[in-house]
Amino acid sequence: MGYEVLTAFFLEASFLGVMLFGWNRVSPKMHFASTIIAAVGTLISAFWLLAANSWMQTPQGFRVGGDGLLYPTSWLEVIFTPSFPFRFVHMITAAYLTTAFTVAGVGAYYLWRKRHISHARVMLGMAMIMAVFVAPMQLVFGDLHGLNTFKHQPAKVAAMEGLWETERGAPLVLFDWPDQDAETTRFAIKIPKLSSLILTHELNGEVRGLKEWPKEERPPVAIVFWSFRIMVGIGMLMIATGVMALVLYFRKRLFDTRWFQYWCMALTPSGFIAVLAGWFVTEVGRQPWIVYGLMKTSDAVSPVIGTSIAISLTAFVFVYAFVFGAGTYYILKLISKGPGTGEEAYGAHGVEKPPILTDLPGTGGA
Repeated sequence: MGYEVLTAFFLEASFLGVMLFGWNRVSPKMHFASTIIAAVGTLISAFWLLAANSWMQTPQGFRVGGDGLLYPTSWLEVIFTPSFPFRFVHMITAAYLTTAFTVAGVGAYYLWRKRHISHARVMLGMAMIMAVFVAPMQLVFGDLHGLNTFKHQPAKVAAMEGLWETERGAPLVLFDWPDQDAETTRFAIKIPKLSSLILTHELNGEVRGLKEWPKEERPPVAIVFWSFRIMVGIGMLMIATGVMALVLYFRKRLFDTRWFQYWCMALTPSGFIAVLAGWFVTEVGRQPWIVYGLMKTSDAVSPVIGTSIAISLTAFVFVYAFVFGAGTYYILKLISKGPGTGEEAYGAHGVEKPPILTDLPGTGGA
Protein backbone atom coordinates (compact mmCIF):
# COMPACT_ATOMS: atom_id res chain seq x y z
CA MET A 1 0.00 0.00 0.00
CA GLY A 2 2.95 2.30 0.68
CA TYR A 3 4.34 1.63 -2.79
CA GLU A 4 0.94 2.46 -4.27
CA VAL A 5 0.93 5.86 -2.59
CA LEU A 6 4.54 6.63 -3.52
CA THR A 7 4.40 5.52 -7.15
CA ALA A 8 0.81 6.18 -8.20
CA PHE A 9 -1.50 8.04 -5.85
CA PHE A 10 0.02 11.54 -6.10
CA LEU A 11 0.72 11.05 -9.81
CA GLU A 12 -2.83 10.18 -10.79
CA ALA A 13 -4.45 12.59 -8.32
CA SER A 14 -2.45 15.57 -9.62
CA PHE A 15 -2.93 14.94 -13.31
CA LEU A 16 -6.55 13.86 -12.88
CA GLY A 17 -7.24 17.42 -11.74
CA VAL A 18 -5.59 18.81 -14.87
CA MET A 19 -7.52 16.33 -17.02
CA LEU A 20 -10.93 17.17 -15.51
CA PHE A 21 -10.58 20.92 -14.95
CA GLY A 22 -7.92 21.88 -17.47
CA TRP A 23 -10.20 22.33 -20.48
CA ASN A 24 -9.34 25.71 -22.08
CA ARG A 25 -6.84 26.38 -19.30
CA VAL A 26 -3.89 24.34 -20.58
CA SER A 27 -2.86 23.57 -24.13
CA PRO A 28 -4.42 20.58 -25.92
CA LYS A 29 -1.07 18.78 -25.85
CA MET A 30 -0.77 19.30 -22.09
CA HIS A 31 -4.34 18.14 -21.57
CA PHE A 32 -3.73 15.00 -23.62
CA ALA A 33 -0.46 14.32 -21.76
CA SER A 34 -2.28 14.74 -18.43
CA THR A 35 -4.90 12.22 -19.53
CA ILE A 36 -2.21 9.68 -20.47
CA ILE A 37 -0.32 10.23 -17.20
CA ALA A 38 -3.52 9.83 -15.14
CA ALA A 39 -4.26 6.57 -16.98
CA VAL A 40 -0.72 5.25 -16.41
CA GLY A 41 -0.94 6.23 -12.75
CA THR A 42 -4.19 4.33 -12.44
CA LEU A 43 -2.57 1.22 -13.95
CA ILE A 44 0.31 1.47 -11.48
CA SER A 45 -2.16 1.92 -8.64
CA ALA A 46 -4.10 -1.15 -9.77
CA PHE A 47 -0.84 -3.13 -9.92
CA TRP A 48 -0.01 -2.55 -6.26
CA LEU A 49 -3.55 -2.86 -4.95
CA LEU A 50 -4.13 -6.12 -6.77
CA ALA A 51 -0.73 -7.42 -5.68
CA ALA A 52 -1.73 -6.81 -2.05
CA ASN A 53 -5.14 -8.43 -2.50
CA SER A 54 -3.71 -11.37 -4.46
CA TRP A 55 -1.29 -12.13 -1.62
CA MET A 56 -4.27 -12.33 0.74
CA GLN A 57 -5.89 -14.80 -1.68
CA THR A 58 -2.81 -16.92 -2.48
CA PRO A 59 -0.09 -16.08 0.06
CA GLN A 60 3.53 -17.03 -0.54
CA GLY A 61 7.06 -15.68 -0.03
CA PHE A 62 6.94 -15.61 3.79
CA ARG A 63 7.89 -17.55 6.89
CA VAL A 64 6.16 -17.87 10.25
CA GLY A 65 8.36 -16.54 13.04
CA GLY A 66 8.59 -17.88 16.55
CA ASP A 67 6.33 -15.05 17.69
CA GLY A 68 3.60 -16.19 15.27
CA LEU A 69 4.07 -13.22 12.93
CA LEU A 70 4.64 -13.55 9.19
CA TYR A 71 7.94 -12.33 7.76
CA PRO A 72 8.67 -11.88 4.04
CA THR A 73 11.38 -14.09 2.57
CA SER A 74 11.03 -12.95 -1.05
CA TRP A 75 9.46 -9.64 -2.11
CA LEU A 76 9.09 -10.87 -5.68
CA GLU A 77 7.12 -13.89 -4.48
CA VAL A 78 5.00 -11.67 -2.24
CA ILE A 79 4.15 -9.40 -5.18
CA PHE A 80 3.85 -11.98 -7.96
CA THR A 81 1.67 -14.61 -6.30
CA PRO A 82 0.08 -17.43 -8.33
CA SER A 83 -3.23 -15.56 -8.70
CA PHE A 84 -1.83 -12.07 -9.36
CA PRO A 85 -1.32 -12.17 -13.16
CA PHE A 86 -4.83 -13.55 -13.76
CA ARG A 87 -6.45 -11.16 -11.30
CA PHE A 88 -4.61 -8.12 -12.70
CA VAL A 89 -5.44 -8.81 -16.36
CA HIS A 90 -9.06 -9.69 -15.54
CA MET A 91 -9.58 -6.52 -13.48
CA ILE A 92 -7.89 -4.12 -15.90
CA THR A 93 -9.89 -5.54 -18.80
CA ALA A 94 -13.07 -5.17 -16.76
CA ALA A 95 -12.21 -1.52 -16.10
CA TYR A 96 -11.70 -0.83 -19.81
CA LEU A 97 -15.00 -2.51 -20.67
CA THR A 98 -16.75 -0.52 -17.95
CA THR A 99 -15.39 2.67 -19.50
CA ALA A 100 -16.30 1.56 -23.02
CA PHE A 101 -19.94 0.88 -22.17
CA THR A 102 -20.22 4.16 -20.26
CA VAL A 103 -18.92 5.99 -23.34
CA ALA A 104 -21.25 3.93 -25.55
CA GLY A 105 -24.24 4.89 -23.42
CA VAL A 106 -23.42 8.60 -23.56
CA GLY A 107 -22.75 8.43 -27.31
CA ALA A 108 -26.04 6.59 -27.86
CA TYR A 109 -27.81 9.25 -25.79
CA TYR A 110 -26.43 12.01 -28.02
CA LEU A 111 -27.44 10.13 -31.17
CA TRP A 112 -30.93 9.56 -29.73
CA ARG A 113 -31.23 13.28 -28.96
CA LYS A 114 -29.61 14.17 -32.32
CA ARG A 115 -26.92 16.22 -30.60
CA HIS A 116 -23.16 16.31 -31.19
CA ILE A 117 -23.59 13.76 -33.98
CA SER A 118 -19.97 13.66 -35.17
CA HIS A 119 -18.61 13.22 -31.66
CA ALA A 120 -21.29 10.68 -30.78
CA ARG A 121 -20.46 8.52 -33.79
CA VAL A 122 -16.82 8.39 -32.70
CA MET A 123 -17.81 7.56 -29.11
CA LEU A 124 -20.18 4.77 -30.04
CA GLY A 125 -17.90 3.42 -32.76
CA MET A 126 -14.82 3.18 -30.52
CA ALA A 127 -16.85 1.65 -27.70
CA MET A 128 -18.22 -1.01 -30.03
CA ILE A 129 -14.68 -1.88 -31.15
CA MET A 130 -14.05 -2.73 -27.49
CA ALA A 131 -17.28 -4.74 -27.34
CA VAL A 132 -16.37 -6.68 -30.49
CA PHE A 133 -12.77 -7.54 -29.59
CA VAL A 134 -12.20 -7.06 -25.86
CA ALA A 135 -15.44 -8.51 -24.43
CA PRO A 136 -14.73 -12.00 -25.90
CA MET A 137 -11.14 -11.72 -24.67
CA GLN A 138 -12.48 -11.06 -21.17
CA LEU A 139 -14.35 -14.36 -21.37
CA VAL A 140 -11.01 -16.11 -22.00
CA PHE A 141 -9.27 -14.17 -19.21
CA GLY A 142 -12.11 -15.02 -16.84
CA ASP A 143 -11.84 -18.71 -17.70
CA LEU A 144 -8.09 -18.69 -17.00
CA HIS A 145 -8.69 -16.86 -13.72
CA GLY A 146 -11.35 -19.43 -12.82
CA LEU A 147 -8.96 -22.32 -13.49
CA ASN A 148 -6.37 -20.67 -11.24
CA THR A 149 -8.99 -20.19 -8.51
CA PHE A 150 -10.07 -23.83 -8.90
CA LYS A 151 -6.47 -24.86 -8.17
CA HIS A 152 -5.78 -22.54 -5.22
CA GLN A 153 -9.23 -21.80 -3.71
CA PRO A 154 -11.47 -24.77 -4.53
CA ALA A 155 -14.01 -23.94 -1.81
CA LYS A 156 -14.67 -20.59 -3.48
CA VAL A 157 -15.25 -22.33 -6.82
CA ALA A 158 -17.61 -24.84 -5.18
CA ALA A 159 -19.66 -21.90 -3.87
CA MET A 160 -19.58 -20.21 -7.28
CA GLU A 161 -20.87 -23.41 -8.88
CA GLY A 162 -23.39 -24.19 -6.12
CA LEU A 163 -22.01 -27.72 -5.72
CA TRP A 164 -22.32 -29.54 -2.40
CA GLU A 165 -21.20 -33.06 -3.33
CA THR A 166 -17.87 -33.98 -4.90
CA GLU A 167 -18.68 -35.27 -8.38
CA ARG A 168 -17.12 -36.55 -11.55
CA GLY A 169 -18.88 -35.15 -14.57
CA ALA A 170 -20.30 -32.34 -12.42
CA PRO A 171 -23.16 -30.39 -14.03
CA LEU A 172 -23.16 -26.64 -14.54
CA VAL A 173 -25.88 -25.18 -12.34
CA LEU A 174 -27.39 -22.30 -14.30
CA PHE A 175 -29.85 -21.20 -11.64
CA ASP A 176 -30.91 -22.51 -8.25
CA TRP A 177 -31.60 -21.44 -4.69
CA PRO A 178 -28.65 -22.50 -2.49
CA ASP A 179 -29.78 -23.64 0.97
CA GLN A 180 -26.71 -23.51 3.19
CA ASP A 181 -28.46 -24.88 6.26
CA ALA A 182 -29.82 -27.93 4.41
CA GLU A 183 -26.62 -28.23 2.33
CA THR A 184 -28.54 -28.55 -0.91
CA THR A 185 -29.70 -26.61 -3.94
CA ARG A 186 -33.39 -26.07 -4.62
CA PHE A 187 -35.09 -25.57 -8.00
CA ALA A 188 -31.81 -26.21 -9.82
CA ILE A 189 -31.53 -25.91 -13.60
CA LYS A 190 -28.45 -27.86 -14.72
CA ILE A 191 -26.43 -28.68 -17.83
CA PRO A 192 -24.88 -32.16 -17.40
CA LYS A 193 -21.08 -32.44 -17.16
CA LEU A 194 -20.45 -28.83 -18.22
CA SER A 195 -18.93 -27.70 -14.91
CA SER A 196 -16.33 -30.47 -15.09
CA LEU A 197 -15.59 -29.60 -18.70
CA ILE A 198 -15.06 -25.91 -17.89
CA LEU A 199 -13.03 -26.42 -14.71
CA THR A 200 -11.00 -29.52 -15.60
CA HIS A 201 -11.33 -29.57 -19.43
CA GLU A 202 -12.57 -33.15 -19.08
CA LEU A 203 -16.18 -34.35 -19.26
CA ASN A 204 -15.67 -36.63 -16.24
CA GLY A 205 -13.23 -34.44 -14.33
CA GLU A 206 -13.65 -34.29 -10.56
CA VAL A 207 -15.02 -31.13 -8.94
CA ARG A 208 -14.95 -30.94 -5.15
CA GLY A 209 -18.19 -30.03 -3.38
CA LEU A 210 -18.65 -27.82 -0.34
CA LYS A 211 -19.12 -30.81 1.95
CA GLU A 212 -15.39 -31.47 1.58
CA TRP A 213 -14.81 -28.62 4.06
CA PRO A 214 -16.12 -28.16 7.62
CA LYS A 215 -19.15 -25.86 7.84
CA GLU A 216 -17.14 -23.15 9.58
CA GLU A 217 -14.70 -23.03 6.63
CA ARG A 218 -17.29 -22.61 3.88
CA PRO A 219 -18.03 -19.19 2.34
CA PRO A 220 -21.59 -17.78 2.29
CA VAL A 221 -22.89 -19.66 -0.75
CA ALA A 222 -25.88 -17.61 -1.94
CA ILE A 223 -23.99 -14.30 -2.24
CA VAL A 224 -21.08 -15.90 -4.11
CA PHE A 225 -23.37 -17.98 -6.35
CA TRP A 226 -25.60 -15.13 -7.49
CA SER A 227 -22.84 -12.51 -7.73
CA PHE A 228 -20.91 -14.81 -10.03
CA ARG A 229 -23.93 -15.22 -12.29
CA ILE A 230 -24.58 -11.49 -12.41
CA MET A 231 -20.97 -10.89 -13.46
CA VAL A 232 -20.97 -13.62 -16.13
CA GLY A 233 -24.44 -12.64 -17.35
CA ILE A 234 -23.40 -9.03 -17.90
CA GLY A 235 -20.27 -10.23 -19.68
CA MET A 236 -22.41 -12.27 -22.07
CA LEU A 237 -24.61 -9.20 -22.71
CA MET A 238 -21.47 -7.24 -23.61
CA ILE A 239 -20.40 -9.92 -26.07
CA ALA A 240 -23.92 -9.97 -27.54
CA THR A 241 -23.73 -6.18 -27.91
CA GLY A 242 -20.56 -6.56 -29.95
CA VAL A 243 -22.28 -9.09 -32.23
CA MET A 244 -25.24 -6.72 -32.70
CA ALA A 245 -22.85 -3.86 -33.48
CA LEU A 246 -21.08 -5.93 -36.14
CA VAL A 247 -24.36 -6.85 -37.83
CA LEU A 248 -25.58 -3.24 -37.79
CA TYR A 249 -22.21 -1.97 -39.02
CA PHE A 250 -22.27 -4.20 -42.09
CA ARG A 251 -25.85 -3.13 -42.71
CA LYS A 252 -24.71 0.51 -42.37
CA ARG A 253 -27.23 1.06 -39.56
CA LEU A 254 -24.92 1.25 -36.52
CA PHE A 255 -25.49 4.94 -35.83
CA ASP A 256 -29.18 5.34 -36.68
CA THR A 257 -30.88 2.26 -35.18
CA ARG A 258 -33.11 3.52 -32.39
CA TRP A 259 -33.52 0.25 -30.48
CA PHE A 260 -29.74 -0.20 -30.39
CA GLN A 261 -29.37 3.28 -28.94
CA TYR A 262 -31.84 2.36 -26.18
CA TRP A 263 -29.93 -0.89 -25.62
CA CYS A 264 -26.57 0.91 -25.22
CA MET A 265 -28.11 3.49 -22.89
CA ALA A 266 -29.56 0.70 -20.75
CA LEU A 267 -26.12 -0.94 -20.51
CA THR A 268 -24.36 2.26 -19.39
CA PRO A 269 -24.01 1.12 -15.72
CA SER A 270 -23.49 -2.56 -16.60
CA GLY A 271 -19.71 -2.50 -16.23
CA PHE A 272 -19.88 -1.02 -12.74
CA ILE A 273 -22.39 -3.67 -11.67
CA ALA A 274 -20.26 -6.49 -13.10
CA VAL A 275 -17.10 -5.21 -11.37
CA LEU A 276 -18.88 -4.96 -8.01
CA ALA A 277 -20.36 -8.44 -8.45
CA GLY A 278 -16.91 -9.80 -9.29
CA TRP A 279 -15.44 -8.30 -6.13
CA PHE A 280 -18.27 -9.80 -4.08
CA VAL A 281 -17.27 -13.19 -5.49
CA THR A 282 -13.60 -12.56 -4.71
CA GLU A 283 -13.96 -11.26 -1.18
CA VAL A 284 -17.02 -13.11 0.13
CA GLY A 285 -15.80 -16.29 -1.55
CA ARG A 286 -12.53 -16.06 0.44
CA GLN A 287 -14.36 -16.21 3.77
CA PRO A 288 -13.85 -17.17 6.53
CA TRP A 289 -10.22 -16.32 5.74
CA ILE A 290 -8.73 -12.83 5.58
CA VAL A 291 -5.44 -14.43 4.48
CA TYR A 292 -6.43 -17.65 2.78
CA GLY A 293 -5.48 -20.71 4.80
CA LEU A 294 -3.44 -18.69 7.34
CA MET A 295 -5.56 -16.18 9.21
CA LYS A 296 -9.31 -16.07 9.70
CA THR A 297 -11.29 -12.86 9.53
CA SER A 298 -12.43 -13.35 13.14
CA ASP A 299 -8.77 -13.33 14.26
CA ALA A 300 -8.11 -10.03 12.49
CA VAL A 301 -10.72 -8.03 14.41
CA SER A 302 -9.11 -5.04 16.13
CA PRO A 303 -9.78 -4.45 19.86
CA VAL A 304 -11.59 -1.17 19.19
CA ILE A 305 -14.84 -0.27 20.96
CA GLY A 306 -17.99 -0.15 18.85
CA THR A 307 -18.65 3.54 19.48
CA SER A 308 -15.34 4.58 17.91
CA ILE A 309 -15.99 2.40 14.88
CA ALA A 310 -19.51 3.81 14.48
CA ILE A 311 -18.23 7.40 14.63
CA SER A 312 -15.44 6.82 12.09
CA LEU A 313 -17.76 4.87 9.79
CA THR A 314 -20.36 7.64 9.92
CA ALA A 315 -17.67 10.21 9.07
CA PHE A 316 -16.52 8.11 6.12
CA VAL A 317 -20.09 7.77 4.84
CA PHE A 318 -20.70 11.52 4.94
CA VAL A 319 -17.33 12.45 3.40
CA TYR A 320 -17.56 9.90 0.62
CA ALA A 321 -21.21 10.77 -0.05
CA PHE A 322 -20.14 14.39 -0.54
CA VAL A 323 -17.08 13.56 -2.68
CA PHE A 324 -18.83 11.03 -4.90
CA GLY A 325 -21.94 13.18 -5.03
CA ALA A 326 -19.93 16.19 -6.21
CA GLY A 327 -18.02 14.04 -8.71
CA THR A 328 -21.19 12.50 -10.08
CA TYR A 329 -22.83 15.93 -10.40
CA TYR A 330 -19.81 17.28 -12.26
CA ILE A 331 -19.67 14.32 -14.67
CA LEU A 332 -23.40 14.51 -15.38
CA LYS A 333 -23.03 18.25 -15.99
CA LEU A 334 -20.24 17.56 -18.50
CA ILE A 335 -22.41 14.97 -20.26
CA SER A 336 -25.34 17.39 -20.41
CA LYS A 337 -23.11 20.16 -21.74
CA GLY A 338 -21.70 17.91 -24.45
CA PRO A 339 -18.33 17.72 -26.20
CA GLY A 340 -18.49 21.14 -27.92
CA THR A 341 -15.36 23.21 -28.40
CA GLY A 342 -14.29 25.63 -25.71
CA GLU A 343 -15.20 28.64 -27.86
CA GLU A 344 -18.74 27.31 -28.39
CA ALA A 345 -19.22 26.54 -24.72
CA TYR A 346 -18.09 29.93 -23.46
CA GLY A 347 -19.69 31.93 -26.24
CA ALA A 348 -23.07 30.32 -25.59
CA HIS A 349 -23.04 31.64 -22.04
CA GLY A 350 -21.67 35.09 -22.82
CA VAL A 351 -18.55 34.40 -20.77
CA GLU A 352 -15.11 35.45 -21.89
CA LYS A 353 -12.92 32.46 -22.63
CA PRO A 354 -10.14 32.20 -20.01
CA PRO A 355 -6.57 32.17 -21.34
CA ILE A 356 -4.77 28.87 -21.73
CA LEU A 357 -1.18 28.56 -20.61
CA THR A 358 0.16 29.17 -24.11
CA ASP A 359 -1.61 32.57 -24.13
CA LEU A 360 0.17 33.80 -21.02
CA PRO A 361 3.34 35.88 -21.19
CA GLY A 362 6.52 34.17 -20.14
CA THR A 363 5.39 30.62 -20.85
CA GLY A 364 7.43 30.31 -24.01
CA GLY A 365 4.64 28.36 -25.68
CA ALA A 366 5.10 25.50 -23.18
